Amino acid sequence: MNGAEFLSSRRIVRLDVIGTAVFSASAVLAAIVFDGPAKVQGVVVDLALFAVGVAAFLWGYWVAVQRSRQDELSVAELYFLLGPAVPRDVKRTMNLCLLVQTVVAVGTAMSRLSTPSPTATSGSSPGSSLAFGVLVPMFGLGLNGLWAAIHGTFGPRRRRSDDDEIG
Repeated sequence: MNGAEFLSSRRIVRLDVIGTAVFSASAVLAAIVFDGPAKVQGVVVDLALFAVGVAAFLWGYWVAVQRSRQDELSVAELYFLLGPAVPRDVKRTMNLCLLVQTVVAVGTAMSRLSTPSPTATSGSSPGSSLAFGVLVPMFGLGLNGLWAAIHGTFGPRRRRSDDDEIG
C-alpha cells in the first residue's frame, strides 16, 4: 500500500467520522459518570484526537504549501472546505463532524461547571477534566486541511506583476 492509497479520500473521511463518534461517546460518558476512570478515559481520548489533529494539520499545511506554487489555495478552502475545491458530500460530512466535535466539546465542558465533585482537588474546578474536549475540534480542522491539500481541486495560481521581482 503506497501513500496515496493510505490517504485516500474515503479513509480520511472515515477517520473523521469514527474519531467524532468515539469522542462524542467518550465525552458524554465522562460527563454523565464523572468519576476517576471515566474522566481519565475522556482526557486520554481528547488528547489523542488533538495530537492526531495537530499532526494532520501540519501535514496538510506542508502539502498545501507545496501545491501553492502551482495552485491558488485559500485558508477557507483548506480548513473549512468552502468553495468549489471540495465535493459537496465530502464537504457536508467533514464540516458536520467538525460541528459535532465543537458542540459536544462545549456542551460537555459546560455541563459540570458547578457540580460538586468529591474527588476534586483543592483549586480544581469540578468539571475541569471535561474542558480538555475543547481541544478536539483541532482533529476536525486538521483532517479538513489534510483532505483538501491532498484531494482538493484548485484552480491554477494567478500570476501577479510583482511575482517575478520576488524570485
